[in-house]
Amino acid sequence: MIKSKLKSRSLSQEDVFNLSELFKLMKPRVMSLVIFTCAVGLLMAPNVVPTKDAIVAILLVSIGAGAAGALNMWYESDLDALMTRTCLRPIPTGKINKNQALVFGISLSIFSVIALDYFANRLSAGLLLFTILFYVFVYTIWLKRKTPQNIVIGGASGALPPVIGWTIATNSLSIEPLTFFLIIFFWTPSHFWALSLYKSDDYKKAKVPMLPLTNGIESTKLNILIYSLFMLPIIILPYALGFVGHAFLIPSLILTVYYNILCFKLYNFKKNKFEAKIARSIFGYSILYLFLVFVLFLIDKII
Repeated sequence: MIKSKLKSRSLSQEDVFNLSELFKLMKPRVMSLVIFTCAVGLLMAPNVVPTKDAIVAILLVSIGAGAAGALNMWYESDLDALMTRTCLRPIPTGKINKNQALVFGISLSIFSVIALDYFANRLSAGLLLFTILFYVFVYTIWLKRKTPQNIVIGGASGALPPVIGWTIATNSLSIEPLTFFLIIFFWTPSHFWALSLYKSDDYKKAKVPMLPLTNGIESTKLNILIYSLFMLPIIILPYALGFVGHAFLIPSLILTVYYNILCFKLYNFKKNKFEAKIARSIFGYSILYLFLVFVLFLIDKII
C-alpha cells in the first residue's frame, strides 16, 4: 500500500514536471509581453469590454502566442542546441521530444483561434491565426536561416497583439491601433540586433545569418542607430492623429531621445571591450523602453 502511494506520488510529481517543461516551450517572457501589449490595445479602445470577457480573450491571445513559441522551438531545436542562450530549452535538454512539442503547438494554436472566435469575434481570431502562421512559416521556417532581414520582416508577428486587443473590443480595424503596430515593428530590429552584437558567437555557431555576421559590426551599429531614430516620428504619430495628448508625447519623446543617445554611443564607439557592454545595455533598456511607452498610453487615457 505504501509503495503504491509513493509510486502514485512520484507520477504526480513527474506530471507536474512535464507541465512545467511544456510551459517553457511557450516562451513565458514573450507571452508576458503579449499579455501586456494586448491588454493595452484592448483598454485603449473606445468600447468597454466586461472584465471577465477581457481576461478570457487576452488569455487566449497569450495561449496563441505560446503556441507559436512552441512551434518555433520544435522547428529550431537543432539551432537551440548549438547556442548558449537557448541550449537549456526543453527539447535540446531532452525533457520534451520534438513530436510532443509539435502536437502541443498545433493543439494550442487550434484551441486558441477557435476559442477566441467564440468568446470574442472572428476578426480577432483571424488576426491571431495570421500571427501564428506568420511567425511559424514566414519568420521561423522561411526567413530565419536565409536572410539578415529576418528580424525586420518577422517583427510583424510580434507587433500584432495590441492590434488584436483593439479588435477584441471593437470588432473593427482603424488607424489608431496601427500606431501600436508601428511602434513595436520599428522597435524590434534595434532591440534584437543589439542582442546579436554581444551574442554573435552563438549565431555564428548556429549559422544564423544575423546582421553582424553578414554585414559586419559597423553596419549593424549603423542600422541600430537608424532604427532607433525611426522611433522619433513613430512616437509622435499617435499625438499627430489626436489619439493621445501631451501626457504621452512628452515623456515618450524623452525616453526615445535617450534611446537614440545610447544607440549613437554604440555607433560612435570603435571596436573594443566596451562595445558588447553598450550593446547589452541597449538591449536591456529597449525592453524597459517599450514597456514604459505602452504604460504611457494608459496614463494618457486616464488623464
